[in-house]
Amino acid sequence: MKTAQSFRIHFVLRAYLAKNGKAPLYVSVTVNKEKCLIGLKQSIDLNNWDTEKGIPKGNREQVKVLNNYLDEVKLALGNCYKELMLKGRLPSATAVKNSYLGEADEGFTLSKLFTYHNESSTEDLKWSTLKHYYVTQRYLVKFLEESYKVTDIYLRELNYKFVKDFEVYLRNHEPKDHQKPMNNNGVMKHLIRLKKMVNLAQNLRWIDNDPFATYKLKMQKVNREQLSEVELKSIESKKLHIERLDMVRDMFVFSCYTGLSYVDMINLTPENIIAGTDGDRWVRTCREKTMIPVNVPLLPSALNIIDKYKANERALADGKVFPTVSNQKVNSYLKEIADLSGITKNVTFHIARHTFATTIALSNGVPIETVSKMLGHTKIATTQIYAKVLEKKLKEDMLNLKIRLQNNIQK
Repeated sequence: MKTAQSFRIHFVLRAYLAKNGKAPLYVSVTVNKEKCLIGLKQSIDLNNWDTEKGIPKGNREQVKVLNNYLDEVKLALGNCYKELMLKGRLPSATAVKNSYLGEADEGFTLSKLFTYHNESSTEDLKWSTLKHYYVTQRYLVKFLEESYKVTDIYLRELNYKFVKDFEVYLRNHEPKDHQKPMNNNGVMKHLIRLKKMVNLAQNLRWIDNDPFATYKLKMQKVNREQLSEVELKSIESKKLHIERLDMVRDMFVFSCYTGLSYVDMINLTPENIIAGTDGDRWVRTCREKTMIPVNVPLLPSALNIIDKYKANERALADGKVFPTVSNQKVNSYLKEIADLSGITKNVTFHIARHTFATTIALSNGVPIETVSKMLGHTKIATTQIYAKVLEKKLKEDMLNLKIRLQNNIQK
């Protein structure tokens, strides 16, 4: 989406301020439909002004002198506008006026806001969360460069149209590398971060208006994919003769029986495996994402995997339970494992967490409150998403039961 800059200068008389037949002269500056007036400290006889054309008329010598002055004003305003553009700022009528009058414009900008947020949030946010704000900032800079030919914008100039145009830009953005175009929720996540930035600016008193006041964020509901009991057993029992696939399969299955995310699983140390008051072994850790404590009893399948890697040299060298493998490689290897196991679903590591919540826990009668605790959710509403998925599974199970009962009757 390309947006051309609109810049216009027009001279006007304010007839209603006329005294003794003379009215004060103003110059009207318009930038992208924003208009402001600058008084020129000149008064002109109403009869010597062409209102329609915005130019003087009358005595040739007087017209010549006044036209020279107006040309100087127009040239100076044009230079102010160009200077703002060269500085990489999105010009506004007010900014042009301030520059012309020599008034300093120390307005806060979007870039300054992101810098403040990113520097002040290093203690509050994990890098895994904070890095997404840098990504959103890069998209905003690209949007400003391609749509406005600038690299920054004053916060006071943010409005509903800016937010809507940024949404359209993200939806139409075509990645130049291997990435896929953004879906609706991907677009909304960038806008949610921008909204958080605006809220921060309001709290800092850097901005008065709220460009999101009438804007509605529209997240689409996404069905959480998980493995069925049959699919999980298929992956567990598959004979894998390639070491890297066997190792990633073990990590994935371990998370299917513990509900740990990739980052929490890969960061596990032997100290996180503790003996509970019941004498059984538990995983005790904190979620990297939220720092919420997580306590999960180790089921037999998870215990077998823990014991398998006790003497693993790579894991021991890192002081971890499992060898370190990047998330990107893990997901790549999981696709191979799924193909070898005859599973057509798009298997990613995060499906393990969903599988634990539904197939392992909720399907076997574990209360949702307990599942929420083991997953380290801050709100039970988050866990209830899995319960909705479970309802779908229950319908499928009841349909299968109905078919079996009909078959028994027919026999």
